[in-house]
Amino acid sequence: MAADLRAEAADHGLFRLLDLELVSVGDGRATVRIPFDEEFTNVANESMHGGIAATLIDTASGFALRSQLGADARLSTTDLNVRYVRPATGDLHAEARVVRAGGTMGVTESTVTGVDPHGDEVTVATGGTTYRLFRSDDSEGDGDDADGGDDA
Repeated sequence: MAADLRAEAADHGLFRLLDLELVSVGDGRATVRIPFDEEFTNVANESMHGGIAATLIDTASGFALRSQLGADARLSTTDLNVRYVRPATGDLHAEARVVRAGGTMGVTESTVTGVDPHGDEVTVATGGTTYRLFRSDDSEGDGDDADGGDDA
């Protein structure tokens, strides 16, 4: 399954634009990387735009969930939160782990790291996601109650 997810990441238009790499994926965890690119920096300073960290959190989280649920799993982000800790410089990495993957909802936690002016790895952002999970028997999301019960 990891090979399928890597192939999907390599074929994704946005990921190619960002030069995003799926570094590792499996067992409810994923790591993604984006190399530093001046095109993605803020005008006022040379730190990466905050949207890059948010994209990394969302992307790593989605792959982490899919590694646990299966490559054909479908999901949709319903909540994404980001806590910016310090300016993001250098190549950025996001590590995500699944907190819970229930019947219709998945929750993750993530950490984004970069490098400080001394070259040391530092946390630049933390965050998490909530996803709506679509199972093969519920491809359109019909038939599920908000509490995860069945409409029978």
